[in-house]
Amino acid sequence: MAKFATVDAYLASLPTAQREIADALLPLIEEALPGTGAVWHGHPVWSLGGAPGKSPVCYLKGYSAYLTFGFWRGQEVEDASGRLGAGARAMAAVKLRTLADVDAGLFADWLRQARELEGSAGA
Repeated sequence: MAKFATVDAYLASLPTAQREIADALLPLIEEALPGTGAVWHGHPVWSLGGAPGKSPVCYLKGYSAYLTFGFWRGQEVEDASGRLGAGARAMAAVKLRTLADVDAGLFADWLRQARELEGSAGA
């Protein structure tokens, strides 16, 4: 597995279709969590803490056929769409296979909720 020093380097390594998805997600993530992205455990993670992985909120991770957009406390995010799939512990994620899978309004709402959840945990 390749190691990446920056979020940009990781994203540049993605196949074209996944890079297009990531390019659509980044402005949404940066609006909710400005300047907090870093590579942690081999993929981009956005956190509220002072170091990567401290109070993590969301992540992107590329797989062979899709890009995963997930949240550490995603099972606590209200998701009327039913698109977030439960993962380990309290995590939840959505698998994105095409650019059409990106719903800017929905994802911005998830990001807002996830940021608030993680922010309240540190309060």
